[in-house]
Formats: sequence, C-alpha cells, structure tokens
Amino acid sequence: MKKINEYLGISLVTLFVLSLLGLPRVILHDLSLIEEGSLVNSLFVFVPIIIWIGYIVWQNVKRPFLSLVVIGLFYGIFLALSHQIFWNTAFNTSIQLGGNLSHLSPLVSSSIIRVFAFFSSLTTGAIVGVISGLIASIINFLKRMRGK
Repeated sequence: MKKINEYLGISLVTLFVLSLLGLPRVILHDLSLIEEGSLVNSLFVFVPIIIWIGYIVWQNVKRPFLSLVVIGLFYGIFLALSHQIFWNTAFNTSIQLGGNLSHLSPLVSSSIIRVFAFFSSLTTGAIVGVISGLIASIINFLKRMRGK
C-alpha cells in the first residue's frame, strides 16, 4: 500500500473516500428521490467530479490521470453494488429479455441483465475517471505553462 501511495502521490484511502462522494446520487436516483435531468440531479452528478478534479489539482498529485482513473474505478464499483442492492426498488416490475432470448426464464433473464448492468456500471466509472483524469492533466499542464 505504501508503494501505491508513493507512486500516485496520494493515499489509496483518500482516493476511496473521494469516490464515495458520487454515491449519494446513485442511491437517490435508484430510490427515485431525485428526478433525472433536474438541477438537483445535475448537482449530484457534477459536484463530486469537480471536487475530485479540484482536490487532485490542488494537492499537486504526482499522477493526476491515474489517480482519477482509480477514483472512477472505485466509483464504478459503488455504482455497480448500489444498483444491485436497490435493483428491486428501481425496477418494481420484472425485466424480461426480448427477441431470441424471450424464451428464457425470468430468473435467467434477470441474471443476464444484472451481470451486464454490473459491468456497465464499472465501465461508466472507468470512463468518468478517464475523462476527469484528462481534465486534471490538462489543468496541470496549463498551470505549469503559466508558471514558466
């Protein structure tokens, strides 16, 4: 763990805690407590990401891109787990595959959908981390250019 901290320039625990900032939106969304597309939802989406980037840039982390990818991966894990935990609340009806897979039992169909949803959440977290990492890297580059 110490080698990871030295390599990234920030502790893994800090990255983990930062990723938790994205969890409230996931829970509120899955429980249908905030409306998709609303201002409140947008704040819950973007404020954590802005805090992630701001913290990484402010702390002059050695590897901002990689650090934010790790935050994104942690966030993706929380996203995936939350969706699985609140699945029945978010989808109060059974979901059935269609087309050539419509003959599958509801249990098999639901299992397939849940597995794909899990990996979709991980992918979403990774993409958010990559985009955030690129933004932080650009900001750091501009800071260095301005300082010269």
